[in-house]
Order: sequence, then C-alpha cells, then structure tokens
Amino acid sequence: MITAVTGASGHLGVNLVRALIAHGRDVRIITHNSTLGLEDLKVERRSGDINDPDSLAGAFEGADVVYHLAAYISLLMSDRERCTAVNVEGTRNVIEACRRNNVRRLVHFSTVHALCNEPLDTPVDENRPLVESRRSAPYDLSKAAGERLVRQAAGEGVNAVIINPTGVIGPYDYKPSHFGQALIMMAEGSIPVLLEGGFDWVDARDVAEGAIKAEQAAPPGANYLLCGAWLSLKEVAAIVARIMGRKPPSLVCPFTVARASAPIVTAVSRWTGVRPIFTSVSLKALASNRNISHARATRELGYEPRPVSQTLADTIRWFEDNGFIKGRGHQQRQ
Repeated sequence: MITAVTGASGHLGVNLVRALIAHGRDVRIITHNSTLGLEDLKVERRSGDINDPDSLAGAFEGADVVYHLAAYISLLMSDRERCTAVNVEGTRNVIEACRRNNVRRLVHFSTVHALCNEPLDTPVDENRPLVESRRSAPYDLSKAAGERLVRQAAGEGVNAVIINPTGVIGPYDYKPSHFGQALIMMAEGSIPVLLEGGFDWVDARDVAEGAIKAEQAAPPGANYLLCGAWLSLKEVAAIVARIMGRKPPSLVCPFTVARASAPIVTAVSRWTGVRPIFTSVSLKALASNRNISHARATRELGYEPRPVSQTLADTIRWFEDNGFIKGRGHQQRQ
C-alpha cells in the first residue's frame, strides 16, 4: 500500500518520510520544486502541485494514505494572498484529489496557530475555536480556513484526521526553518540581545510519530494537539550556550521596544532580501498562551514528547555535523 506525502521536503516532511520508512511503508513523495533532504531515501517520486488539481489527482493515484503537509509559512502580515492560495485552495485541491482516488485516509497537518489562544489563563486544547478575526496573521487565518475545509470534508464522509503541532524544532532542518536559523545564530553567538517571551516547542520526530499513530488509531474527524513544553527564548538560549560551551546573551529586549522596531526590521529585510529575525507576527506568537495540552493525544494515541533540552542537543549537533554552524565545535555536550 502506498503512503503519499505532500510537502515532503519541508522540515516536518523530511522527518515524517524517514519515520514512515522506518515503519516499513512504501512512501511516495509529491515533489513540486525541491527534494532537499530526501535524495538518498528509498521512495517513489511523483511531480505534483497542490494548486494544480489534475497533477494532484495523478500523484495520488493508487495511494492508500495521504499525509498533507505542503503549506506556505509566513511571519508577515502582507502575505495574505499567497497564504490563501496555498494553505486554503491547495488544501481544497488535496481533499478533492483524495475523493477522486478513493484514498482511505487523509492526515492533514494544521497548526496550533489555527486555534484561538485566548483566554490566556486557561490551557489551549482541541476544543478551542478556530481563528477567524481578520486582524489575525494571514498564516493563522489561512491554516484555520484549511482546517475548516478538512473538518467539513470529514463530516461529508472523507476519512480525515487533523494534526496541530506547536513550534517544531529538531534534526533534518535542511533549509533551515525560521527558528532553526535562530538556533544556528544562538549557537554561533551572533545574537547579542534576546526577545522577551517564548513558545511551546516540540520535536519534529515526535510530531511525525504522533501523526502516524493518529493515522492508525484516530476516529475520522478527530484533531490532536502535538505539543512539547513551553520555554522562553532566554531558556532556549541558555541551553544552546551550554551545549556550545559559550556564555548566553545577557540582554533581553522588552516587547515594547521590539514592537516599535518590528516595522523597520521588516522593511529592511524586504530591501536586503534577508529573512527578518523577528516581525510583528512572531512577536505576537512569543506572547501567546503558555499552556498547551497534549492530554488527548497522550490518552488516545500514547503520545509522549521528549524533553526539549534533548531535542535542542540533537538539533545543534545535527546543524554542526552538516556544516550549518560556523566557529568552534562543541566544548561541552549535554
């Protein structure tokens, strides 16, 4: 039986494909413009574009299970059109291609950002409503809209399950991801000042295993928060510094100062073509709900995420081994 994966070359996708192979699956990766991190893996390759319904229908032909990870991730308020095209219309096309090919099971990767994080004084769980305020970030809105489509399809008979990961970190971060780049800068000692706040961080490998368990055991229409633990950026930087044998940054920029400078940082990044270190969207995420529950996933799937400190050690080691971190090597291992 064939397991097809969209977005296979992304950080989560590369980890998921490896996990599926380890489970003995025959994996088909649906590639659009990259196979980075997948070149040496024993997988079937099919060309496909989630914004081209006909190419998707052909790519899913004969597939028993489809994992839909392809998405456009943005930390900018100006990316509404592209987020909608990929994360909403692309998901609509994936659902229809699954219907056309009688795919037995669809596993849709959403995000914790699709769920309302307020009120902040109560834990976020799977019962939180989906984001709908137009003041929300385009990425958050688009992922919520895509998840609505999957929920609707599940109500109409599509055998779908939804995964909502938090802030994903871990090895095999080839591109690297937004926070992966921040970890590299922390390891190199090139971030002199940290931002306030933090996020719930989860290992990409744990998300992959949780998704496979959901595919195997979850009832149709179920959704699962796959989270890890909340750590401030200061705590993350301290762990990374200890791994590298460095002193962590001692300065922390208050949110008020960061918010005032975010538009300037974004404008400069557009001019230089360099991805911004922070934006107004990422600052809002760093001030979001600190308490996110994976109780349902633990109870129904046996999901147990590893400690974030272990994930950070493995991630920094992977970045070093693959030449992403410049400068002196480890002086101290966790």
